[in-house]
Amino acid sequence: MKNVQEHKVLEKIEMPGVKKTIIVASGKGGVGKSTVAAGLALSLASKGYSVGLMDADIYGPSVPTLFNLENERPEASEQEGKTRIEPFVRFGIKVMSIGFFIHPEQAVLWRGPLVSNTLKQMLGDTNWGNLDYLVIDTPPGTGDTHLTLLQQYEISGAIIITTPQRIALSDVQKAISMFQNKHVGVPILGIVENMAWFSPSLHPDEKYYLFGEGGGETLSRAFNIPLIAQIPVTETICRSCDEGKLNELFNNQEVKKGFEDLLTGILKKETITVKTVDKITQEIQNND
Repeated sequence: MKNVQEHKVLEKIEMPGVKKTIIVASGKGGVGKSTVAAGLALSLASKGYSVGLMDADIYGPSVPTLFNLENERPEASEQEGKTRIEPFVRFGIKVMSIGFFIHPEQAVLWRGPLVSNTLKQMLGDTNWGNLDYLVIDTPPGTGDTHLTLLQQYEISGAIIITTPQRIALSDVQKAISMFQNKHVGVPILGIVENMAWFSPSLHPDEKYYLFGEGGGETLSRAFNIPLIAQIPVTETICRSCDEGKLNELFNNQEVKKGFEDLLTGILKKETITVKTVDKITQEIQNND
């Protein structure tokens, strides 16, 4: 007797009012996913796009710290008989995180189903309004959070974050394989090499490769995915992130260039994708 589940078609949820949803992911922790996700959201907002940022790292949310929103609690409102959570708005970005509902020192001891249900509730109940982009910062690994997002939501594409360290590559490769799985099929828009080098603020022309070199390029060649940005680390980045002064992130010109390259890579990739779809559609029409 055939398994009924083999023929079950999953109906993915389209977020009302959200045009594109981008996942920021990596198989490894400590590579700066949250900083890159926040910087990407800030870059998009600076170009006039309406942007939301969802912190989907249930066990280790970082977004409240990045936006200086620790110990803040969002307000709720009733709309058409349903309770809606009002996201915080910082630097033109609508921000939501599980960190707004728990104490910063509180451990989240939840099993997979509860994590998935909480994630769906935050996504569905948040009053996002109309967004050009919703950026989702995901936790390390390839677990329940990723499965929930990929199986149940329409995802436009993913950004893969790595560091130059070779030790990070094996974990990051697993994340790439997850998105390229035939049952997932979410396009990877590009690879970002974070912490590519260290440049002291007083000596910006100097580069110190504290974590090695070539990790992003190695992944790019192995999987035929473009390396769209290399973002350095400086002491000013660390301070602005720790103090929640995300608006100071682009004061460093090399960091600013890294995020500009990231934004250009995403917008270029989307343009290519649209052109490809249009070309295929035209070929079908010509054949008819």
